Amino acid sequence: MARYTSLFTVVVSLDRLRQVLIDLLESCNFRVIYNTEDYLVAREIPGGVTYSKLVTVEVLIDRLHLSDSEVRMNFVVKNEELPLKTDNHCRQVFNCVNQAIVDSRQWHLIECVAS
Repeated sequence: MARYTSLFTVVVSLDRLRQVLIDLLESCNFRVIYNTEDYLVAREIPGGVTYSKLVTVEVLIDRLHLSDSEVRMNFVVKNEELPLKTDNHCRQVFNCVNQAIVDSRQWHLIECVAS
């Protein structure tokens, strides 16, 4: 199973955070399938790759330890594909999602840690 994680700290209004995340993931070819106050799951829309390569993104939203406008988001991007190559489909999607987060003008990025 391919699995990549990243941690972002952003400044954004909590009222707008959820919609910004949904719009961002939809722009990366994902459909949100689960959405709660502190957790969001999105699945890649089928059609471009085989089923085992379809990517799932989990977002854990942590706003307890920061100021009112700062939000920490932990992204886990994964699929069932064995990561036999370093540039596999899951890694490519992970890079796309991370770039979309960094480039978004809907928030102010404070910190980005990807692994």
